Amino acid sequence: MTFSLSRRLAAEALGTALLLAVVVGSGIMGQRLSGGNDAIALLGNTLATGAALVVLITVFGPISGAHFNPAVTLVMAARREIGPLAAALYIPCQVIGAILGVWMAHAMFAEPILQVSVKSRGGGAQLFSEAVATFGLIATILGVSRFRREAVATAVGLYITAAYWFTASTSFANPAVTLARSLTDSFAGIAPASIAGFVMGQMIGALAGALAFAWLLMEKPAHEKS
Repeated sequence: MTFSLSRRLAAEALGTALLLAVVVGSGIMGQRLSGGNDAIALLGNTLATGAALVVLITVFGPISGAHFNPAVTLVMAARREIGPLAAALYIPCQVIGAILGVWMAHAMFAEPILQVSVKSRGGGAQLFSEAVATFGLIATILGVSRFRREAVATAVGLYITAAYWFTASTSFANPAVTLARSLTDSFAGIAPASIAGFVMGQMIGALAGALAFAWLLMEKPAHEKS
């Protein structure tokens, strides 16, 4: 079934909004209930985000592809799995949806709607972490969709759940998420000054993942097979 472009754009905006509501809302809840134990707060944030990704990709995947991420959209456009016009429109919808999702979380927890984060996440290790996190995300999407497309939602949710803990940056792996999280001074926040480094790392990781898996998944011509 093919959905109209307007419905696909709405799905990207709504799905990204719900994702950020989960990321920020679970961070606020985790921080409030953890008694100052950041490990417990991060665990709650992680489990909620991973579970929500499985659900959101399952729901919105058949409509828009459930990118929720400009890096994913750019990779899919480069692979010609989405047209240039749709890709150009997906990205602002993802950014707008992400910001609305942050504000939604603030409203649910009676926090000031308009905020700016002061949590610095700078340094080369953080940039490298985002490159690794985004490489792994692209690898998960491309590899699993090639061989078991029905398992993409679960695989992405599990990967992000793991990446929250094995990367120093807690795996933002998404430029729209990064920008939106600068607008919350909560557990999930990132200072605006740290955005450029994170996005640079994410784009490097996405490019590396796309190139690596374009090569890995390329089948040999029939006459060359042994």
